Amino acid sequence: MRRKRNVKIVATLGPASSSKEMIDNLFMAGADVFRLNMSHGSHEEIRARHAFIREIEAERGRPIAILADLQGPKLRCGTFANGSEMLEEGAPFRFDLDKAPGDARRVNLPHPEILQALEVGSNLLINDGKLRVRVTARGDDFAETVVEVGGEISNRKGVNVPDVVLPLAALSDKDRTDLEFVCELGVDWLALSFVQRAADVTEARALVKGRAAIVAKIEKPAAVKAFDDILAASDGIMVARGDLGVELPVHALPPIQKRLVRACRNVGKPVIVATQMMESMITSPVPTRAEVSDVAQAIYEGADAVMLSAESAAGDYPIEAVTTMSNVAESVEADTIYRQVIEASRTPARHRVADAITVAAREVAETTEVSAIACFTHSGTTALLAARERPSVPIIALTPLMRTARRLALSWGLHCVVTEEVDRFKKAVVLAVRAARAYGFGVDGDKIVVTAGVPFNTPGSTNILRVAPVQEELIFAGEVE
Repeated sequence: MRRKRNVKIVATLGPASSSKEMIDNLFMAGADVFRLNMSHGSHEEIRARHAFIREIEAERGRPIAILADLQGPKLRCGTFANGSEMLEEGAPFRFDLDKAPGDARRVNLPHPEILQALEVGSNLLINDGKLRVRVTARGDDFAETVVEVGGEISNRKGVNVPDVVLPLAALSDKDRTDLEFVCELGVDWLALSFVQRAADVTEARALVKGRAAIVAKIEKPAAVKAFDDILAASDGIMVARGDLGVELPVHALPPIQKRLVRACRNVGKPVIVATQMMESMITSPVPTRAEVSDVAQAIYEGADAVMLSAESAAGDYPIEAVTTMSNVAESVEADTIYRQVIEASRTPARHRVADAITVAAREVAETTEVSAIACFTHSGTTALLAARERPSVPIIALTPLMRTARRLALSWGLHCVVTEEVDRFKKAVVLAVRAARAYGFGVDGDKIVVTAGVPFNTPGSTNILRVAPVQEELIFAGEVE
């Protein structure tokens, strides 16, 4: 089977999508990657969902990527004697380390490191930004604030601190336990929350030990400022617009999203646009027009993947949400303006042989009668370079490693095929032609572009290109058998 679109769909699993039947239905509807949200669900539930995905993968004969999303440290206030209080605009309010239940004048903030990092003038956002207070005085164990946007505050509501780089590690004790669990379980991607600096990614990578690729979630202003360094340290990026929209003005999100997606495309690293893409479909069988436009915009920008969160994890219409997102993607990618936008936003390749070969493959495919580009890859580097070019023809990524095929399932336009080891380019051509025929990318009389690196199985060694007629497998069949 093959998709009729290039952008990939990430579907979050949860109570509404925890059975094997439902996960299979989501895959058949268009989900390419399944997200395991470590903020919800026990290890036993996560293990069961992981097993279902791998069973479906074997039954359907197509590599499926699994992304485990770590919770990250959660900053919350303490409790209130009355359960909740109303904070009036202009009123003073105090955060401190006193564990006594709060009232309309104060509450516990059990994070001394935050209190110590605050400065006069810093803003604190409470309950997803519904309330905002500004620090007027502070000490190591307290912060006096004035309420600028009032409302109800209640037990253990979340607290965001957008103005300060907090002296907190991106990995909590829970995250470290979860990280080891999912890496041993065998996930393909690990999403890292609360990233503020490149060092957060480096710390996680040391714990992962190569068992999974790392996606850095950009959800804090500090991460936007340090984005270039974070991108260099990561294998992929998630533009997590939920928390980012809380900590930054909402009108700042569109240009930030566009800039981050463009930067990821420039270096050939996959980027996911996430959060609230079709949120109304949690309770409605159809999305709003604004949500459709939002998804379409991410696709026009050239994002590798778009993500469903509660829509597929806890909503009433998970299959409809995936189907609708897939339909939007197919419609956008069939638009002539889409190709114009993609081509206009393409940046020059770096001065390496591998880059030149992949650029040449795209140019040959787009200027001659070629039905697909087939690239052989061991580490995934060659396929990522091909995806970076965003060609107008399909890309078949052939690899002998299931692990590589699964990771590449997240990247734009890659149809991943697990094949046998290759030691000769002639054999590579035959296997590429066979894959093109088997998956409907070419018929007798068509031509495909084949790229590979010689010597084989050497990361980043792409140095050879050939245009091969599809029926050429007949010529070499005897040599390969």
